[in-house]
Amino acid sequence: MARPTPSDPTPPRSETDTPEPAGGATGATAAQREDRSARVAVTIFPLLVLAAAVFGFVATGPSLALLPWVNVLLGIIMFGMGLTLTVPDFALVAKRPWPVLIGVVAQFVIMPLVGLGLSVALQLPAELAAGVILVGCAPGGTSSNVITYLSRADTALSVTMTSISTLLAPLLTPLLTLLLAGQYMEVSAGEMALTIVKIVLLPVIGGLVIRLLLSRLVDTVLPALPWVSVIAISLVVAAVVANSAEQIVSAGLLVLLAVVLHNGLGYLLGYGAGRLLRQPIRSARTISIEVGMQNSGLAAGLAAQYFSPVAALPGAVFSIWHNLSGAVLAAIYRRTAR
Repeated sequence: MARPTPSDPTPPRSETDTPEPAGGATGATAAQREDRSARVAVTIFPLLVLAAAVFGFVATGPSLALLPWVNVLLGIIMFGMGLTLTVPDFALVAKRPWPVLIGVVAQFVIMPLVGLGLSVALQLPAELAAGVILVGCAPGGTSSNVITYLSRADTALSVTMTSISTLLAPLLTPLLTLLLAGQYMEVSAGEMALTIVKIVLLPVIGGLVIRLLLSRLVDTVLPALPWVSVIAISLVVAAVVANSAEQIVSAGLLVLLAVVLHNGLGYLLGYGAGRLLRQPIRSARTISIEVGMQNSGLAAGLAAQYFSPVAALPGAVFSIWHNLSGAVLAAIYRRTAR
């Protein structure tokens, strides 16, 4: 549900990013259809992921068969993200570097430190602490793009920040995880970086190149891409939950508490950072959404591969929760849009 996309439908694109339709009744009707489509996507996506989590818990056998395919599924998601990108998504860095810089820095400062702070404050077991911190060190989640659109915030800025943080992930995610989670579990930062290059950077770049070379062909399949991503992330969640089904019974509530606080503080501190640095309200709201919503599917996959099944739980729960909370936040922002 979002754009670029680890698992989310894509909101309508607009170079000017105007929140209201222009162009008379026809434009209004088209905008209403787009808005309705985005609302359906943001509603259905967390429900599908929740259903996948339940399936993984009750049908562990079939779900565990998906574990060897987690990295492949993540690569498919990131390739779909690359297909949705265009050059103007990156041109905003030159046109409006300051808000992009604020958002990306906040993404990789606020969420990792909040993850560490919650691990200490809640006295999380080592495996859960490492998983929570890894979620914080992940790049922005693409659901943020559709939530930003529904919030009448700055969708173009959201897409650019998600894209930049994703491209920086092979360097910053393993480095920050090593620095902050290394006290809890051994972190193979080099191997993790190589994995992120394989399942994130290369697929995104490949999708972007194909979009540039075969734009007409890609345009015809774009409507289906978000749902391919939805299916892929749902399968990842089912596999992760099945792999840690026993631990969910004992640690489920603690993980949920950590995830709710992590996500909520991300929204709050992201907005505060934007306003403190004198960004307009629309930009500050965009930054809050970008910071609070993580590529938790990637975090869950990395945690399962490099830490343990228990460490992957926070990422799986975050995948469900941040879409639900994002929809609520979008409704609040939309009601108070300026």
